[in-house]
Amino acid sequence: MQGLEQPTEAIDQSLSLSSSDYNLLTDLYQATMSACYLNENLAQLPASFELTVRRLPSNFGYLIAMGLAQVLDYLQNLRFSLDQIQYLQQTNLFGNAPQTFWDLLEEGQFTGDVWAVPEGTAVFANEPLLRIEAPLWQAQWVETFILNTINYQTLIATRSARLRDVAGIQATILEFGTRRAFGPQASVWAARAALAAGLDSTSNLLAAHLLKVQPSGTMAHALVMALTATQGTEMQAFAAFHRTFPEAALLIDTYDTLDAAYALAAKVDTGELEVSAIRLDSGDLVALSQQISQILPRAKILVSGDLDELEIQRLRQKGARIDGYGVGTKLVTGTPVNGVYKLVDIDGKPVMKEANGKLTYPGRKQIFRHIQHGQVLQDCLGLINDTSSGGRPLLQPVMRAGKRLDQPEPLETIAQRTAASVRSLAAEVRQIENPVSPVVELSPSLQTLTTATRQSSQRSALV
Repeated sequence: MQGLEQPTEAIDQSLSLSSSDYNLLTDLYQATMSACYLNENLAQLPASFELTVRRLPSNFGYLIAMGLAQVLDYLQNLRFSLDQIQYLQQTNLFGNAPQTFWDLLEEGQFTGDVWAVPEGTAVFANEPLLRIEAPLWQAQWVETFILNTINYQTLIATRSARLRDVAGIQATILEFGTRRAFGPQASVWAARAALAAGLDSTSNLLAAHLLKVQPSGTMAHALVMALTATQGTEMQAFAAFHRTFPEAALLIDTYDTLDAAYALAAKVDTGELEVSAIRLDSGDLVALSQQISQILPRAKILVSGDLDELEIQRLRQKGARIDGYGVGTKLVTGTPVNGVYKLVDIDGKPVMKEANGKLTYPGRKQIFRHIQHGQVLQDCLGLINDTSSGGRPLLQPVMRAGKRLDQPEPLETIAQRTAASVRSLAAEVRQIENPVSPVVELSPSLQTLTTATRQSSQRSALV
């Protein structure tokens, strides 16, 4: 069998990314459409695209918008290197593209405006989380990165907000999802979104370093097994770890959980150890936590092991004596947030998509939120120049002419907004099972525009 032809240039097998690589982190059709727009003299036409979620994931009554900070950083730094342009040329896919296409990329940068709901804001189906207003080729090129960033971080933020809502404000909740996240970059974004939505800390050292926060963690079964095998007993393993990290939680379910708890209690009684916290990763967490709270009454109890909102709710309802939760797999994976990025206006002309089950509303829009006594009563989806919708507009200008309007917000500020957003929602919207999302009304002007645009589209289709 003949081997693969060796490339003339070595491939970086690490496939690691830097921010400059994000210029090409897009789908091929964004580049081909941009070239086509240029050939048709459309590339510089003003265009508006909006990112919305048509249907929320199952059993989600709301979403917490997240990921805007990374989108704005990407847009502000979008530049194409000579190497990236040469790669596109070498693909031989752009043979019919004009020379001005390559000139456009050489000079290319994002020069548009961005409107978005602030990170940590609760939103519902069919509401735009973000709008890009830019020359058509630019607004098209950035679609893939924006969806990748907003969709994933919004999923993590929403799950984190639900976890916090169920566990209560007193519980410690740690993000343990790095080993299950969909890649190294995703693990950092997941940690960031989780902290911004109200979780207390992350075990991801890189994320903690980049975000300038204190990491949190415990120990693994491997340490207990290794030290037990080499030093003789499980208790010697606990004592060894305690000597190095006296405040850390001890993982006590490697062998017999209750035996370990009683052995630790004996050491506590004699003053040999001061056990501040223990962690359980398996077994009947309700029964074990109740028993251990009696055996080690001064030790906080942290639990982990494929936890999610439903399981934490069950544990609390059953009377588990738990002080904190480590959440991982089910936080950073699961049903995705299926946000879409659709053209809503081109050169001042509203447009819409009408495919079965995939309708999008035309025109540049605004969310008007009606709040009374701190509670969300109703959202109205209207046009940006609506004056009769009332309510508080949620979409805010965050970038103008390719430049951010404000500095990135601290995670604490976003976490506070998340908590306030969740508190403002009705109980039936927040419930973990079978939530009822509020119906988002359409303003009269948006209804009129939708009808007119539909009729115009139908006439065009018949020509």
